Amino acid sequence: MNKQEQDELKKEAAIKAAGMVKSGMILGVGTGSTVAFFIDALGKRRKEDGLKLKAMVTTSSRSKKQLEGWGFKVGKLSDIDHVDLTIDGSDRVADNFDGIKGGGGALTLEKNVAINSNKIIWIVDESKLVHRLSGFPLPVEVLPISCEQNFRRFQAEGLKPQWRMDNGKRFVTHYGNYIIDLAVDPIPVPHGLADYLDHTVGVVEHGLFLGMCDEVIIAHSNGKIEDKKKD
Repeated sequence: MNKQEQDELKKEAAIKAAGMVKSGMILGVGTGSTVAFFIDALGKRRKEDGLKLKAMVTTSSRSKKQLEGWGFKVGKLSDIDHVDLTIDGSDRVADNFDGIKGGGGALTLEKNVAINSNKIIWIVDESKLVHRLSGFPLPVEVLPISCEQNFRRFQAEGLKPQWRMDNGKRFVTHYGNYIIDLAVDPIPVPHGLADYLDHTVGVVEHGLFLGMCDEVIIAHSNGKIEDKKKD
């Protein structure tokens, strides 16, 4: 399958997701190539169907700019009480709907939007599907003050840490922190690892999104768009 065909599939999945958004909602919007198609589909609904949202938050400046280009007003998470629905992508999705996110480096904001959402839908292509979480390094955002100690601790635990780099320098997140990618593969015990990271001083956030996603819209290479809902 070439890129054009893949993009067409992503577009179809994005249009399906955009159809699930209702006027009056507080909407959360993620980032990524499939989400970009979703924003365009949402913009067309605003233009053609008069879709009006109560409020909107996003997890990236790129998505914010694209949404504003369609005439949407994008606010801050701190200004709202909750999010009715969040549409986002995911770097990996397991059979049980657990995911790895943060490949773009925005995991802390993504997690904060997710945890405050009543419903979460991920749009992915089939390359992101795995039986158990694997095939993608797990991002961990760490404070610069204790990042070296965190790195050595992860090394000692056999988690295969690697610094996230950007043009030869350590990648700096929106909040001024670093990212350590854990290359351990597959993720041994996701809930156990999440608990360990949650209790490690210096860790700001990690990319394990466990028990958060309610529905996954999958673009398959055979042209099928699958809508999987959690039981």
